Amino acid sequence: MIGLVQRVGEARVSVAGEIVGEIGPGLLALIGVERDDTEAQADRLLQRMLGYRIFADREGRMNLSLQQVGGGLLLVSQFTLVADTRKGARPSFSRAAPPELGRRLFDHLVVQARSAHSPVATGVFGADMQVALVNDGPVTFWLET
Repeated sequence: MIGLVQRVGEARVSVAGEIVGEIGPGLLALIGVERDDTEAQADRLLQRMLGYRIFADREGRMNLSLQQVGGGLLLVSQFTLVADTRKGARPSFSRAAPPELGRRLFDHLVVQARSAHSPVATGVFGADMQVALVNDGPVTFWLET
């Protein structure tokens, strides 16, 4: 399971012109589910996202986690993260989880996130979404489990 996390000043996701999820300062996490992923990997990714120290402390060092600063978490499914781009001019999605597994693991991640942290917002699995964000830093990390 892959999480592309971005520290944001604000972020929102829209579907058909309607905002379906938004946060203020916090993390936007684009989530890619691979074919062999499990709930245990989703749990580990969530643990890493909530505890990853990428927010500034009083000295300006990245020493604080999302949980410590109380920021928002916006989770957006993005199967293109698992694309194999090593050759050719067209990505291969052979590593991507089938839609039913992807939805089940993404939904599991959301449920676990909401039980461990607040606020948590999401996009709509499988929808054509527009994501707007103000990347703070910019700070972006690729997390894998």
